[in-house]
Amino acid sequence: MARPVTLFTAQWADMPLETVAGLAASWGYDGLEVACMGDHLDPGRAARDSKYARQQLTLLSRHGLKVWALGNPLAGQLVSDPDDDERSDAWAPADCAGDAERKRQWAVQALKDSARAAANMGVSVVTGSSGSPIWHLLYSQPPVLPHMIEQGYGRFAELWNPILDVFDECGVKFALEVMPTQMAYDVVTAKRALAALDHRAAFGFNFDPSHLFWLMVDPARFVAELGDRIYHVHVKDTALHLDGRASILGSHLPFGHPERGWEFRTPGRGAINFEAIIRALNHAGYQGPLSVEWEDSGMERQAGAREACQFVRQLDFPPSAIAFDSMLRQSSGPGSQGAAP
Repeated sequence: MARPVTLFTAQWADMPLETVAGLAASWGYDGLEVACMGDHLDPGRAARDSKYARQQLTLLSRHGLKVWALGNPLAGQLVSDPDDDERSDAWAPADCAGDAERKRQWAVQALKDSARAAANMGVSVVTGSSGSPIWHLLYSQPPVLPHMIEQGYGRFAELWNPILDVFDECGVKFALEVMPTQMAYDVVTAKRALAALDHRAAFGFNFDPSHLFWLMVDPARFVAELGDRIYHVHVKDTALHLDGRASILGSHLPFGHPERGWEFRTPGRGAINFEAIIRALNHAGYQGPLSVEWEDSGMERQAGAREACQFVRQLDFPPSAIAFDSMLRQSSGPGSQGAAP
């Protein structure tokens, strides 16, 4: 069977969930990856109030939509980040502004609530971020000492194991989006993050090839090596403009700036080999949703989301149940091809 095609609502949080649901249904989506943003979902309320959780599901069902995952990337980022500048103030309640530890405590509780909300909604996966206490140590200038990285992964485990305990209690899995500023941003660091958590089953990955592509990581190889830990999939494309002038680091330029070295694109309008990814996902046995995270600064949002749904439907295909040459391996019985001359 074809995998469900869903739309992540984070990029639509300026619209009421009712409006987003109506649009997504009209474009042909099977469901939504509901973000804990705007009026789309209050995870604390959904964790405490099963009636509210059911109301959100009922709203979607009126449009013929289902939910396979919730998404809480903002709170997840604040769990492990330093949280010591104004950028993160907007991602937490106003009364946490300027207080790194208060932001962190709020974020930890929000992730625990997200697991409980998912359980109340019959959802088995929460996608999100981890943040990182060592992202600022990416380049060794001044030199980074090995114990500093070890301490970073230790801090990650210290913060996340209590969160994952709640996920275990709820029968829900957390899927980290593998990307820069997280504890996992390629195959090597993904495996290191798993090891830091003793490979506990509650923690896996939200596979998004758009990040891996511009980092020069082969997305299909990521699936081949870590397919059993892929709990969710984002579909998003990337285009590179590395003309010898700008680098992959973004040049401190905002998305959409013509001098950037790379940009996110509507699926099908970048350079990612999605067919190789679908074949790798088939081989890994992934049957979860293909969730469009629409990000394209050069394309009108609704047109992009509509086109993305059509692209993903045409892209996906089931694995073969037989080898194409299986009939040739069978011996021919008497008369199967007629009598010999």
